[in-house]
Amino acid sequence: MKRQLTKELQQDLNVKLLKTLTWSLPVHSIEIAYQTVKRTKMDILMKMMLIAFQKGAIETAEELSELLLVDALFINDLISLMTRTKIIEKKASTFGLTEKGVQQLATGIFVHEPESATTKALFSACHQNFLQGELKSDPSEELGVYRWKDEFNDWEFDSLEDSLLRNALLSMNVESDEGNAQIVVSDIISATVEQTVHIPCLEFQLYNKSEDLFYVRVWNTLLQQWDETLETQLNDQERKQWRKEYLEKYDKEMKGTDSEKIT
Repeated sequence: MKRQLTKELQQDLNVKLLKTLTWSLPVHSIEIAYQTVKRTKMDILMKMMLIAFQKGAIETAEELSELLLVDALFINDLISLMTRTKIIEKKASTFGLTEKGVQQLATGIFVHEPESATTKALFSACHQNFLQGELKSDPSEELGVYRWKDEFNDWEFDSLEDSLLRNALLSMNVESDEGNAQIVVSDIISATVEQTVHIPCLEFQLYNKSEDLFYVRVWNTLLQQWDETLETQLNDQERKQWRKEYLEKYDKEMKGTDSEKIT
């Protein structure tokens, strides 16, 4: 990978490779517990039952079974489902629609019972965001850690907003919208930090002679692409130092050349 990226960067003859480094980016493995709900187009029987509950005084499943000419078993099952999802309720002795039931009947969309699930996501404090990619082997102590990581140690896990967690779930395709069924995240239950893992990164310090510009490129092996966030951090923190080191090295080389000429 390093050879391939080096070759790519040096295709521009004005670009000189000054230094290459390999280090690991610490990221936090977080387990997110959440709930989803499925929304489907309301079937005809459910609509008929809701209309009957809305307009009539229905006390039992048997009454509704006789009214709609539908087996009482189906009626009982649907009454149980609609009660659990809180779109109907029994007031005194008769069934009636809740406010939620009125809304769903008007839209013709039935919202099913919530389903619970968990998934793991990788949060990078240095990016202040979740990262997507396939986690491979953890180099642990084999590589030095990103030298500016301490600049981002003041983050608090409890401060992660639900919107950030939801976006992480969306990027993992937890939600879907196919045909007559739509699945959406309805609630974030919890988020727990499990462990810190390390992502290998390849750093290339470069100098563009035509533009007289020092800069860095960083390949993130988790993202499998150039990481602009880390590049910006390194450029902001170290660009002046790179220029200083380069000029000192250049001066020494020039002095050495002059000495050889005198000799």
